[in-house]
Amino acid sequence: MKIGFLGLGNMGQAIAANLLKGEHELRVWNRSPQASQPLVELGAKAVADPAQAFDADVVFSMLADDKALRSVLLDSGLLKQLKAPLIHVNLATIAVTFADELAELHKAQGIDYIAAPVMGRPNVAAAAQLNILAAGPEQAIDTVQPLFDLIGRKTWRLGEKASAANAMKLATNFLLVSAVEAMSEAAVLVTRHGLKSADLVDLVSNTIFTGPVYAGYGALIGERRYEPAAFKAVLGLKDVDLILAAASQVSVQMPTADMIRANLQDAVDHGQGEMDLAVLAEVAERRNPA
Repeated sequence: MKIGFLGLGNMGQAIAANLLKGEHELRVWNRSPQASQPLVELGAKAVADPAQAFDADVVFSMLADDKALRSVLLDSGLLKQLKAPLIHVNLATIAVTFADELAELHKAQGIDYIAAPVMGRPNVAAAAQLNILAAGPEQAIDTVQPLFDLIGRKTWRLGEKASAANAMKLATNFLLVSAVEAMSEAAVLVTRHGLKSADLVDLVSNTIFTGPVYAGYGALIGERRYEPAAFKAVLGLKDVDLILAAASQVSVQMPTADMIRANLQDAVDHGQGEMDLAVLAEVAERRNPA
């Protein structure tokens, strides 16, 4: 199968590498061309223009945000040049309204659009253990399921409306950032009582809150280790903005999300936006001076 891949950040690199294991022909594009080199060494072909990546049967995109995807696909006029048969799988976390817009624009071109945001950090992507939240035309998802099986542990099918996958991903991201915020506040509480935050993390991640979020982010908080970042605070802020926009769209109040947004903005304002989301622990410290 001829596959195109756009967006070779930490997640994109790992996912594209796993697609190569299926012995498919893979064309890769990234705004910064040097990011393509590790994949070229694995057998991919780097292309200089996004249109060349779309010369394929299936194209995966993992661009940073709505603005980047709109620039590459819509503002450039690229989408209007594409022709069926073609399946576009968007792995990125984007706004619900933008997902609806993309689905309609692809349909007008006769192209299948699948929203497939993923759950997992780069190490999970490298291990091909992502959870994939997929929504779009059922037949198109059936076609790409063998590719999903190369990059993830399970595909969660959420119906034909593409934006359903994005709504579900935003809900899971809200739970994730809420957990990190809660751990950050709890860490300050125990340290002010003379205890070690690492001991708190060890306790809860082995009892009431088992799983990767409390164990993984908790370890970073306990060790005050925020670099290198697997999930940058600035991207967390972007996601919380998308969460609040999705909530506003259906008149849902999310006061916790409002509070977390303010804390993430605080991290960015203090020059910590490129650090891991776990840097919320530093924000909690600042909000509670000794």
